[in-house]
Amino acid sequence: TSSRDNIAHLESNPNFVFMNHDIIEPIHIAEPVHQIYNLACPASPVHYQKNPIRTVKANTVGVINMLGLAREHGARILQASTSEVYGDPEEHPQKETYLGAVNTIGPRACYDEGKRVAETLFFDYKRTHNLDIKVARIFNTYGPRMAFNDGRVVSNFIIAALNGSPIRIDGDGSQTRSFCYVSDNVRGLILLMSANEDVVGPINIGNPDEYTIKQLAQRVIDLTGSSSSIETTGAFREDDPMRRQPDISRAKELIGWEPEVGIDTGLEKTISDFKQRHLV
Repeated sequence: TSSRDNIAHLESNPNFVFMNHDIIEPIHIAEPVHQIYNLACPASPVHYQKNPIRTVKANTVGVINMLGLAREHGARILQASTSEVYGDPEEHPQKETYLGAVNTIGPRACYDEGKRVAETLFFDYKRTHNLDIKVARIFNTYGPRMAFNDGRVVSNFIIAALNGSPIRIDGDGSQTRSFCYVSDNVRGLILLMSANEDVVGPINIGNPDEYTIKQLAQRVIDLTGSSSSIETTGAFREDDPMRRQPDISRAKELIGWEPEVGIDTGLEKTISDFKQRHLV
C-alpha cells in the first residue's frame, strides 16, 4: 500500500538494500540478521478490507515466516501491533492490560483479529523457543509521505481541504482518535527495540491527546486556509470504535518515551508535504 518513491532518497546509500518480497511467502536471507521490524500489513480499513483474506494471511502465515527468520538467525524481532486489538473499547483510556472488545466476525476483524493472533504467535514463540521479541501497539499515526488514497481521516481531510471539497465524516463526528506524528512513532519503536531483553511489551505507542473527528476536520481547514465545509453522514461504519486514547504510562516508565510533536505542528508538516506533492 506504499510507494517506492518513499525510499528513493535511501537507494544511493551503500548500507541500504531494498528487497521486494511478500512475507506470506517463505524467505531465506543468507546474510546475518540481527533485528527485524515487522510492519508488513495494510493499516487502513480501505486497504485491509480490499482483500481481507490476504490481510489475515499477512498476520498469520506472514508472521510465522518472520518469526521463523528471527529464530533461524537468533535475531530480535518487533511486531507492529495496533490499538485495533482493543476493538471498540469499554475501558478509557486503554491500558495494555485491557483485553479488548473485538467483533470476531465483523468487516474489520481481518485486521483486528489478525493482529491479535500475531501477538499470540509472538508470545508463543517466546515461550516455546525463547525468542527475543518486542510488541508495540501503535495508535493512529500520520505524517509526510502518506498516500493520497490512504483512506484514513488525516489524508482524506487534507486532500479535501486542498481541493476545496467538502470534508465528509462518517457518523456525527463525535468519535475520537489520538494522532501520533510519524517521527514520534518511529522513535518509540527504536527505543522499544533497543530496550533490555526483559522489556517485551505489549507497549502502547501513541499520542494521548484525544480529539473528535470533527475537531480534526476543523483544524485541517484552519491550517490549510481552505473554504471546505464539513459534512456528516450520520451513519457510523460497522465496528468503528467510538473512542480511542492510549495510556502511555508503560512507555514512559519502561522505555522513556512520550510524544514530542503536537497536533498543529504535525499537521503543518503533513500539509506542507501534501501541498508539494499535490501540486507536482
